[in-house]
Amino acid sequence: MSSEIRQLQPQQLWNKFADLNAVPRASKKEERVIKFMKDFGNNLGLETIEDEVGNVIIKKPATSAMEDRQTIVMQSHLDMVHQKNNDTEFNFETQGIDMYVDGDWVRAKGTTLGADNGLGVATIMAILESDTIEHPAIETLFTIDEETGMTGAMGLKGGLLKGDILLNLDTEEDDEIGVGCAGGVDVTATRTYKEELVPSGALAYRVEVKGLQGGHSGMQIHEGLGNANKIMNRLLYSVIEDIRISNIDGGSLRNAIPRESNAVIVFDPKKEEGIKTVLKALSETIKRELKTMEPDLVVDFIKENTPNAVMSFETQSQLLKSIYAATNGVYRMSADIPELVETSNNIARVEVGNGNIKIGCLTRSSVESSKWDLANALKATFELAGCNVEFGGDYPGWTPNMDSKILKVMRNLYEELFDAKPHVAACHAGLECGILGTNYPDMDMISFGPTILGAHSPDERASISSAQKYWEFVLEILKNIPKK
Repeated sequence: MSSEIRQLQPQQLWNKFADLNAVPRASKKEERVIKFMKDFGNNLGLETIEDEVGNVIIKKPATSAMEDRQTIVMQSHLDMVHQKNNDTEFNFETQGIDMYVDGDWVRAKGTTLGADNGLGVATIMAILESDTIEHPAIETLFTIDEETGMTGAMGLKGGLLKGDILLNLDTEEDDEIGVGCAGGVDVTATRTYKEELVPSGALAYRVEVKGLQGGHSGMQIHEGLGNANKIMNRLLYSVIEDIRISNIDGGSLRNAIPRESNAVIVFDPKKEEGIKTVLKALSETIKRELKTMEPDLVVDFIKENTPNAVMSFETQSQLLKSIYAATNGVYRMSADIPELVETSNNIARVEVGNGNIKIGCLTRSSVESSKWDLANALKATFELAGCNVEFGGDYPGWTPNMDSKILKVMRNLYEELFDAKPHVAACHAGLECGILGTNYPDMDMISFGPTILGAHSPDERASISSAQKYWEFVLEILKNIPKK
């Protein structure tokens, strides 16, 4: 319940998070949260601007004796990933997130929590509202559509912001100071096919892959999590000669590792037992392979009403072979930064049926040439299956600046406050800093945040103790912004 959340410390932060989580805010459907944020700024009597694409900028003057400090930009994105468990009844269009406390964690009941990037937004709101927190002049930037295209950051024009330093509050480990990130590009393969009628007397089964953890397709791509689309394809490929596919529906958003996939297959009744034997044996093999990371994986085979049409065997063969061959997961580790994934791909969405095929991927890399190398490899793979392949949503990475002045300030503060060295790193997620830097190349940028696990999945959770640590860090940073 939000009342339970509102009692957590620091209350300024959790109260604003509860307010925000009452507002539906899916990517590309941010109208309500844009209005919410504009009303918030206007009600505080602060200069509030909505730009041409829907980003909201709220400006607050420096507190007393802080006027000689550099102006900072505090930035977070308004949208959140909407994901829910298959058995959860929830309407993201009308309902606020149903939160609860689980030990040191805040979770949501069967849905994503929205801590990514809601805790960053809530932090900024609490600072804007406060009349006791010391800070220099602040320009706050709330961007839209970070999760499905970064169109807010891309649409932000140069000249709107005058700040010298940008604090991006979208990192998900509280001991990490982010200095770089991956760029990305959407790879979409499509084709049409002519359906064939199902012979009379044929049997149909629904194959279901479910119970996977899912997760962030950048930050968690190296963890060995199961991808429902690849698992489904492996199952279907094992009986490719004996079945015909009617439809496949797997995955959802490009930035989420797919947790579920469903397919309807048709076959001669004489082959029923043989097909079931092969599929069940393979499903047990896959469960053993993934038992450490995916202990709740379920593969079900359920009798289904026989559909009217299926794809031809030739089309089916091309489809399954192309998905089998397509890279999923880590493509290359960085040679320059230890333990950093350089390049990866997530086969995020597979839709087959009614004569249409659509496969959606998100390819990420901190090296532009490597990003396009993998994107072109995927393009070639799917073109061999007769698909038309398009690239979209291309955005740049953020190149680390190890001479950053704000990095030095924050590193020293972290060591003083917590008696430990922070982990200064680039990440494999797509942060908006790289895009914002194209129009604000002289802005000194850094990214940090509280610990959030399971982002982009219904297992998303935010650490309460980490939020307290992070809040203390934020307040000290604001006090120690360098002079002009």
